[in-house]
Amino acid sequence: MRTCGLYFGSFNPFHIGHLAIVNYLVSFTELDEVRIVFSPLNPLKEGKIPAGDRPAERLKHIRKVLQNRKLPVTVSNIEFSLPKPLYTIHTLRHLSDIERNVQFVLVMGADQLRDIEQWHQWEDLLKEYTLYVYPRYGVDSAAVREKYISTAKEIVLLDAPLVTVSSTYIREGLAAGKNMNGFLV
Repeated sequence: MRTCGLYFGSFNPFHIGHLAIVNYLVSFTELDEVRIVFSPLNPLKEGKIPAGDRPAERLKHIRKVLQNRKLPVTVSNIEFSLPKPLYTIHTLRHLSDIERNVQFVLVMGADQLRDIEQWHQWEDLLKEYTLYVYPRYGVDSAAVREKYISTAKEIVLLDAPLVTVSSTYIREGLAAGKNMNGFLV
């Protein structure tokens, strides 16, 4: 059975931090495949989407960046065709149903694991899927893992470099008229 890491996100914008995480997953884990699952609308971010947002253009940009870097990563637009609201557990189960020969691993930041109780059916997600957790600034990954490990299928803390840039930081910088080109890919 193949193992596929799924890295979900709205990637608004896609930046050097995302690219570093993808590169780490490809180069330093035992995953057979890495797939970015582009989410056009995160239910936890509803009402925070800027006017004029163009998910299809972001999707196209991410594919181009990864193709230019020659990274063996696919970008999935599966959530464009799933019923709304888009919940990670529903997408994981859908993919598991149609790709029965693949074991899916959910890739997330330690901040997302810290806040997992806000997610739809979070307890089922922890029980049904292995999590690969990358470090995030200001979050004690080991303590967060310890909180959930007894009820989780498996939580693997990645020994990845800490990436402190975020999409929020970039959007705020752009809104303030700052040159954020060094962070964008």
